[in-house]
Amino acid sequence: MTTPTPVTFFETDIERLADHAGRVSIIVDDTGRMDVAGRRVNRLTKGALKRALEAKAEAGLKPGSVFTLAYPAGMAAEAVDVMCVPRSTTVHKARAAGAAIGRNRGKAEVLLATGNSKWAAEIMLGAVLRDYRFQDHKTGADAKAGSIHVMCNDPAAVSAAAQPLLAIAEGTFFTRDLVSEPANVLTTTEFADRLAAMESIGLKVEVLEEDELAKLGMRTLLAVGQGSDSPSKVVVMQWNGGAKGDAPLALVGKGVVFDTGGISLKPAAGMEDMTMDMGGAGTVAGVMRALALRKAKANVVGIVGLVENMPSGNAIRPGDVVTSMKGDTVEILNTDAEGRLVLCDAMWYTQERFEPAAMIDLATLTGAIIVGLGHENAGVFSNDDTLCNAFLKSAEAEGEGAWRMPLGQAYDDMLKSPIADMKNIGGRAAGSVTAAQFIQRFVKDGVPWIHLDIAGVASVKSETDYAPKGATGWGVRALDRLVADRFEGE
Repeated sequence: MTTPTPVTFFETDIERLADHAGRVSIIVDDTGRMDVAGRRVNRLTKGALKRALEAKAEAGLKPGSVFTLAYPAGMAAEAVDVMCVPRSTTVHKARAAGAAIGRNRGKAEVLLATGNSKWAAEIMLGAVLRDYRFQDHKTGADAKAGSIHVMCNDPAAVSAAAQPLLAIAEGTFFTRDLVSEPANVLTTTEFADRLAAMESIGLKVEVLEEDELAKLGMRTLLAVGQGSDSPSKVVVMQWNGGAKGDAPLALVGKGVVFDTGGISLKPAAGMEDMTMDMGGAGTVAGVMRALALRKAKANVVGIVGLVENMPSGNAIRPGDVVTSMKGDTVEILNTDAEGRLVLCDAMWYTQERFEPAAMIDLATLTGAIIVGLGHENAGVFSNDDTLCNAFLKSAEAEGEGAWRMPLGQAYDDMLKSPIADMKNIGGRAAGSVTAAQFIQRFVKDGVPWIHLDIAGVASVKSETDYAPKGATGWGVRALDRLVADRFEGE
């Protein structure tokens, strides 16, 4: 997997600034005031830094912004990156400054001179998150090189604050790698193997094969994958860091490794993007990795349904009726509305086996959510205001866009079928809402539940604050924060 940029921490030594041969990053506040490292750089450059700050101050130095002095005279560095990070700024501005450092790093060794800034660890996180490149299939690509060296007044304290953040970064990178992989590489078997390998970091992992799924009655999930040569699987990941006997938080992910649409075949244009249709499962995997690496004091189970939706002589057809694990029958009107068929069985199994304290499902489920919310926000659907508000607060705290959407009986009525208990689509109108209503039919009474439609945010065509274009790792930070704030014990 793509590993986060190595980070080291050491005590402030301004004499190192002159001889560092990569990039040097220093902090100023929004008035242009320099700390001891900045003053040292200014002396080394014979006042060039001060003159640049005076010029920038005329337009106003904005918190979170970064400007660069290239090839500064009097220093070995190839560049000095000047970060505006006032003590009174926000965590998002601090991370944004760090992200600019990560974006600019290239192959250079970065010396982050953070002094006594309380934002040192957050700046580091921004730099690490943005310094991501997926190069597994580029022949001749140089291996990722270089490190980030954090020079600060209290390296022990900053390192301690940084460790859980580095765990989150690794979980995010794991999600990005999974979403970025082509489907001929990330088959259902390869996906399951990568998840099983996380037993080495303390997760308990089980892989349920097709014969076991059939015995359990997961007929809707199996129906989606029956047209593919790749076997359908369900992977169960458990992190038991909380009190013994405490009901876990359950995370359930849609893992369609490639979605042709099945017999309801998608248009050719853009179908290559459907390698990311396992984004929900990818996010669940990344969260579980982060929780294990930082040894979260919570019980969390992650369950992902891994299938491939292909057209073949054995594929499910429009008009077929399938019986779910719950026992409800589903009339299949569109085989491209397959994610909900995977989730409904995986969710029912999760509730039957684990009786979770709460359940959150994630899926790149509908194009309709992109029409409604674009690529800025995931759609959030919930039956529980307390849980939903807690998640929205966590998402806001982490800068991951999320917007609550409605549920209601009128939408549910759109799923009525003349020949089965329900249809798998409700028509063109309110497509993301009727999809959520379908999934809600498989949530047991009394179980707090959130459905996250991440179709617009899992992978994007332009760079974001913390990622280059492509896979974003959306949701790893927000869900980790939700676990920390709501489900971890003392």
